[in-house]
Amino acid sequence: MAGTPLQIIAGLGNPGPEHRLTRHNAGFWFVDALARAHGAPFRPHSRYQGEIAKITVEGCELILLKPQTYMNRSGLSLRALIDYVKAPIGELLVVHDELDLAPGVARLKLGGGHGGHNGLRDTVTHCGPDFWRLRLGIGHPGDKSQVIDYVLQRASGADEQAIIDSVGSSVEALSVFLRDGAEQAMKQLHTQDQ
Repeated sequence: MAGTPLQIIAGLGNPGPEHRLTRHNAGFWFVDALARAHGAPFRPHSRYQGEIAKITVEGCELILLKPQTYMNRSGLSLRALIDYVKAPIGELLVVHDELDLAPGVARLKLGGGHGGHNGLRDTVTHCGPDFWRLRLGIGHPGDKSQVIDYVLQRASGADEQAIIDSVGSSVEALSVFLRDGAEQAMKQLHTQDQ
């Protein structure tokens, strides 16, 4: 069975040390973990307003991107990279924090709306909706008015560990995605937290 092609994996987050450990930076955690696993350093790239690392997984050359534009302008950075490498939107995977999933839960899907996520909203505005998303659960504070503070804070120790674990299982699922296809990767990822 053929794998699903990808060229770009973009983790969404906010730049700067003050944001590094916040829930909103779960997307950065994923691409950081991938880059670390492959010994690939991130380097600043002004053309894309972001940091880039290049890795090879299952024979696929991938560009990892961390936009440095702040979350609500992520789409600008993604669009610049997509245009430069001439990648189809369907070969983009955007990794982001997800309020509607519990910490430790990860979900993969193709296309859809932005669900109120500012990074996704800007990406959809600049790139259209038809890209892959890896949604890393961070839980919900319970009240809509608390969401902004909640995503910009560090999670509790247990929740942070659960998010880190979901990043690890998602890194494993990426190999399945590229080798055996999205359906198999979803099956692996979506049955782990049942």
